[in-house]
Parts: sequence; structure tokens; C-alpha cells
Amino acid sequence: MINALLQYGFLQNAVMASLLASLACGIMGPMIIEKKLLMMSGGIAHTAFGGIGLGYYLQIEPMYTGLGFSLLSALGIAQIQRRALVMPDVLIGMFWPLGMALGILFISFTPGYPPSMESYLFGDILMVSGTDLLVMTILDGIVLATILIFYHLLQAYLFDEEFSQARGLPVALAEALTYAMIAITVVVLIRVVGIILILALLSVPPALARLFRDDLPGVMVLSFALGVFLCLTGLAISYYYNLASGAAIVILSVFIYTLFQLVDKTLLACARQRQL
Repeated sequence: MINALLQYGFLQNAVMASLLASLACGIMGPMIIEKKLLMMSGGIAHTAFGGIGLGYYLQIEPMYTGLGFSLLSALGIAQIQRRALVMPDVLIGMFWPLGMALGILFISFTPGYPPSMESYLFGDILMVSGTDLLVMTILDGIVLATILIFYHLLQAYLFDEEFSQARGLPVALAEALTYAMIAITVVVLIRVVGIILILALLSVPPALARLFRDDLPGVMVLSFALGVFLCLTGLAISYYYNLASGAAIVILSVFIYTLFQLVDKTLLACARQRQL
């Protein structure tokens, strides 16, 4: 694959996309797991489909409209949840199908033959363009800058929201920033693994990283490294065996996590038997 990487531009774009997606996952994945926002992230991801459909209808770049939809839905969910005290499952149940329904509606209104949405639903890292890389780079930069500027506020919000509120910290701002960064991360990941498979990359690398590290910065760095490994290995498998890239990355990720869990439990059981 090294020779092909030096020869073909689409493979170079795929590698860059893997690095950028892993950076976003490395930062946001641990935060999402710590705050138990994984399914909420899935709901936000599916609202992006409505924006992608709108982009095709208006004949503008779908990534831009997808980002707009994701941001609006994320901030809207945060406001509704805080002010109306609605259960998170209810919001997920409303926004998840709403985004898909709007996307289907806009696509049906698009003149001519309906566009193929498969790459947005299931990902196709080999089809990432230079424009996609530019958008992903800018969005990664926004996420990274937000974390660096508001790190202490976000850390306090993640680990003890009630105590942070009691101390007078702007918890509403921290919540809005977290949800907005989830929306941005979703758009970064769409072209790599697709809307439907996004949850795997948001959960597996940080879940693996937490087996080895407990501190938030350490989990973020290790999650980034694991994301790079999983994306590049899945990319290589999909290239050599002509498989769907997003599916290959997700299946590999879940397989490795399951393997680590089985090995960890086996070692723990052996250690307990020795103690007895």
C-alpha cells in the first residue's frame, strides 16, 4: 500500500482524513462518554442528514448545510433540555427521525435524478476531496481551539456539573460549547464512516483508551492515537479486499474492543484464581 499511497492522490486524501477524524474523536470521544452523551450524539448526527439533503436541493456544498443543521439541532437540544426539563431519550426520539425525514424530503424535491447518499450514510474515505479536507481541518481547528481556551471550564462541567454551578461557573456556556463541538465533530466524521456508523468512532477509541489511562488529557491523546491506528488499518483492509471503508473501520474497531475486553476479563479471572 505504501507504493499506492505515493502514487494515488485519493489515498493520500484518505490518510489525511483519517488523521483529522481521529483528532476530532480523540478530543470529543472521551467527553461524550464521560457525560453520557453518546446516543444524543447519534441524534445530532442524524439531523445532519436533513442539512445534506437541503444542500443538494439548494445546489450548494452539502457539508456546509449539514454543519448548519447539526449546530442548530445541537444548540436547540441543549436549550430545550435545560429549559423544559425534557428527558434526553425523548429528544433523541424526536430529532433522530426528524433529520432523516427532512433529508429524504429535500432530496425528493431536488430536480433531476436523486443523488446517491450512500457515502454520507455509510462513509467512503476513498472519496474524500481536497475541499472536504479543508473543511475538516478548519473544523478540527475550531474544536482544538475551544478545548484549549475553555479546558478548565469544560473539565469542571464534565466531572461535577452541580458543583460547578454552585461555584458560579457558566455551566450553560460549557453545555452549549460541548453540544456545538459534538455537532462539529459529527460533520468531520461524516465522510469517513458516515452518519449511521459515527457512534462507533466516537465510542471505541476512548473506551479502549480508558482501559489504560484515567486522566482526561491522557485519555484524549491515547484515543487520538488509537483512532489513527483503527482508521488507517481499516483503510488498508478496505483497499486490499475491496470493501466499504466505513464498514471496515467500524467492524475492526468493535472487534478489537471486544478482544481487549475478553482478554482483560480472562486475565482478571486468572489473577483472582491465583489469589485463592
